[in-house]
Amino acid sequence: MAKTTTTAKPKATALSLHIGLNAVDPGHYDGWSGELAACERDATDMAALARSQRMRPSVLLTRSATRARTFAAVRTAAKVLKRGDLFFLTYSGHGGQVPDVTGEETDKRDETWCLFDGQVIDDEIYIELARFASGVRILVLSDSCHSGTITRDVMAPGMGSQRSRMMPPAVARGTYEKNKEFYDDLQRSIAKAAKRKTQDPDAVLASLDLDPRLTAIAPKFKAAALLISGCQDNQTSMDGDPNGAFTGALLKVWNNGGFTGDYARFHKQIVKGLPASQTPNLFPLGAAGRFIKQQPFRV
Repeated sequence: MAKTTTTAKPKATALSLHIGLNAVDPGHYDGWSGELAACERDATDMAALARSQRMRPSVLLTRSATRARTFAAVRTAAKVLKRGDLFFLTYSGHGGQVPDVTGEETDKRDETWCLFDGQVIDDEIYIELARFASGVRILVLSDSCHSGTITRDVMAPGMGSQRSRMMPPAVARGTYEKNKEFYDDLQRSIAKAAKRKTQDPDAVLASLDLDPRLTAIAPKFKAAALLISGCQDNQTSMDGDPNGAFTGALLKVWNNGGFTGDYARFHKQIVKGLPASQTPNLFPLGAAGRFIKQQPFRV
């Protein structure tokens, strides 16, 4: 009788990228250097967490956290990873805004990550995620401000002397005016690729199914992604010591791997550890139904 042979399921590959900026280049940001205290520590702590879960982390800190290096690292991961693999991306730094010149934002602002030499617009991030293959799991943690309605850089109640991670509105205006052609052309190129006007990006992330807007921006989006953001889009994320408020709460809940439960429970526990002035959001993107039920950081 012939022996039955079974093929072992290949182990999943997990790559991660951790970005932390304690300052930005004042040459691009209209003389503003945006000093923060805990962002580099956030990035290195997230890399340590990733390493403990048998991921292969890369870290970009402050001067190394440029647009080119960030995109290169994400695209390298997109080329390597396949179905069942995991990409873990974290950002810790200032969140900013640029005026929406293509008409898709209801608040007439595009949210950004403030990298060292320039901002990354939210739509660019979605386009990069669309490069990943079908079945790849993507986890994004963003300890930054994504506020579309805040008009002043105020201290959140109950957060002591911690700094907000929102780029001050006056700096945002000055940075945009100084680099207007760059940011306007960037948005127009995205809109041209989409070939039609679209809706608010946060509305896209709030749905488990592909939204028409995302389909327009990234028609071949196949991965399953989860974004846990540091706050609501009308709030600010706070800096801290040794970690940002969101990252610190997350690490406490994680408890060096002692946490049990899925991403939904993980998110709820993080929310409980922060004041009402900073309420993290959980956004699924793509076919993330199974992913959201998994143990956090599971490879």
